[in-house]
Amino acid sequence: MALIGFVGLCLLVAAADAALTEPGMRGWYPALRHPPGSPPDWLFPVVWIPLYLAMAIAAWRVWRRSSVLRFRIPGGAVATDPGALRRRGLLLWGWQLAFNASWTPVFFGLHRPGPALAVIAGLALLVALTVRDFGRVDRAAALLMAPYLAWVCYAFWLNAGIAWLNPG
Repeated sequence: MALIGFVGLCLLVAAADAALTEPGMRGWYPALRHPPGSPPDWLFPVVWIPLYLAMAIAAWRVWRRSSVLRFRIPGGAVATDPGALRRRGLLLWGWQLAFNASWTPVFFGLHRPGPALAVIAGLALLVALTVRDFGRVDRAAALLMAPYLAWVCYAFWLNAGIAWLNPG
């Protein structure tokens, strides 16, 4: 049931983002100047659906992990806490999902690439921290999140290019 919940939450964000993106893809977005390396518009939904599913599975793997975790803390000491790192990773995952959900309204809804760049920078940081913490709990979960981190970094590049090429 938890897996269904994680998948449902991710697909809810995907559906909300798609609803906000669609109007912008018909008029505003195609009229913008785009940086080199911009993909065709049809590629975005093709990429996002597997990324959302991988994010959900990663979070579920970390959520269900109940064994005692051993991890290094600054200074080289080893700490053991079966839940603290799991909870922190899942909290970061929730925050990155919230940032993910907030980027689309800023970029496509408000047509504000500059402020959206700040949102996606925060998103990239949160995803990187999530990957780090997930990797300490479940290596497969971190690997499932890695393509998402790569895509968010690429999206940061696209967002930055659009903001630079389309001032005001």
